Amino acid sequence: MTTQIKRWITKQLPEQDKAKALSKALNVNPYIAVMLVQRGIETFDEAKDFFRPSLDQLHDPFLMRDMDKAVTRIMQAIEKNDRILIYGDYDVDGTTSVSVFYGFLKNYYTNIEYYIPDRYKEGYGVSKAGIEHARDTNAKLIVSLDCGIRSVEMVALAKSFGIDFIICDHHNPGDELPDAIAILDPKQKNCKYPYKELSGCGVGFKLLQALCDRAGYSSELLFEQMDLLAISICSDIVPITGENRTFTYFGIQKLNEAPRPGIQAIVDVSGLKKTIDVNTIVFTIGPRINAAGRIDHAFAAVELLLASNKTDAANFAENVNDHNLVRREFDETITGEAIGMIQSSVNAETACSTVLYKEDWHKGVIGIVASRCIEQYHRPTIILTHSNGKVAGSARSVPDYDLYEAIDKCSDLLIQFGGHKYAAGLTMEEKNIDAFRVKFEEVVSATIRKEQLIPMISIDLDLPLNQIDSRFFNIVRQMGPFGPQNMQPIFVSRNVVDDGTSRILKDKHLKLNIRQQDSVTYPAIGWQMHAFYDRIKNKEPFDICYSLEENEFNGKKTIQLMIRDIQFIKDRN
Repeated sequence: MTTQIKRWITKQLPEQDKAKALSKALNVNPYIAVMLVQRGIETFDEAKDFFRPSLDQLHDPFLMRDMDKAVTRIMQAIEKNDRILIYGDYDVDGTTSVSVFYGFLKNYYTNIEYYIPDRYKEGYGVSKAGIEHARDTNAKLIVSLDCGIRSVEMVALAKSFGIDFIICDHHNPGDELPDAIAILDPKQKNCKYPYKELSGCGVGFKLLQALCDRAGYSSELLFEQMDLLAISICSDIVPITGENRTFTYFGIQKLNEAPRPGIQAIVDVSGLKKTIDVNTIVFTIGPRINAAGRIDHAFAAVELLLASNKTDAANFAENVNDHNLVRREFDETITGEAIGMIQSSVNAETACSTVLYKEDWHKGVIGIVASRCIEQYHRPTIILTHSNGKVAGSARSVPDYDLYEAIDKCSDLLIQFGGHKYAAGLTMEEKNIDAFRVKFEEVVSATIRKEQLIPMISIDLDLPLNQIDSRFFNIVRQMGPFGPQNMQPIFVSRNVVDDGTSRILKDKHLKLNIRQQDSVTYPAIGWQMHAFYDRIKNKEPFDICYSLEENEFNGKKTIQLMIRDIQFIKDRN
């Protein structure tokens, strides 16, 4: 039931002259032009690049710091037949990174192997066990993907064994960089690469792109890997702008037109019937890939993504799907316990943060649980559990609040931590939990603004309902793929009323047919919004914020308003 008060924040309207000029140049609805200018698109050429992504828009990979060194070292290894270990993290970004890098390079070089750490035995990042495995298998070069930028000690250990390192990462570097042959990370200082928001898989892809250029490998064969690159981008919640948008655009095309056996098997086992888009990646495909490393070992995810035939892929997909079902059970049980703990705390309604600990919570789902808690209690949240004699935690933030900085101010109580503004991981001694909880609350309460503790809906613009037609909808749809920094447009239409045919579906969802003044009637759906029903049925006028979706029923396609929130006119006055 969604009755929690939310802030509706409407984006600033751009200069009228810019929007008018763009509307005329493109021959589009003025409201479309306003949204484009809001997204930084002001000219015909910029709009052409936006609506028609091209592989020509990709940047030269050699603009990235140390790229030349990385390519040279890989080519030396291939020339000398040195064993190369491809090392990746255990989440979606890490496993897709390994699958892309290994899957492409094995076409040209066979003395390679991939390695992914065990989430529970080795933990995040480059592990001692991984370095020792490289030594024991006589590897001479490790290429780390989606990790390594803070692995100073482990890279030094590898060097002591005579093993070189190439780091491909996209996380924020620390004060000290590892002593690697090459560090590829657009976020490091003095890196002039023009796009800073690549996923870990994206950084690895750029290394392969450079290798194709230098070694003469097939770029077409590499671009066939963009399906997995798109999955990494969507699942890792990085901005879908610039190169990421181009990668995602072409990657999603491949996912729909020519899915690899492993992806088709996920689609089949999940019962997915509709076209794959960002949402289906985030909520259907990504969680199943992730579940392998959360419940057992992420090797299973790589095996699935690299499967070359339908039979193997189907078997791997069943295994991964079983892990996902277990993950869901853990998720639901632990979330219920966590919400109960918040509700029973003395400062449930007044606290600015949440820090919860239970020693038997499953480490693989605590990040998901943190996000679930934020859905009900909108504040920075850390969920902790026992792991290998220590306490491990996953932290999640609310929009615009720098969680990483807040944790950094509590670092004296931690063994280690890492992450970014909105998500982080941390480890501490059990004896420090209470002190950390107190200090973290002090830091957050002193630095967070009151409005940040209220859920926010970012709205593109006020839109009269009579502007919505099939052409308007089709242009809005072409503004995708949607994601961070290019979100699906959210509109507000004010002073609307139901036409008298509203009803409740399955005891909890709101099905409306609404109009505004003299407009035609538009179908609308509000999930979990039955609490609004009585007032709407009584003909109270209200405002809605919503996105546009296509609904297909009995072979007929119609535009439907997907309601995000409702505010009654009376409550505003």
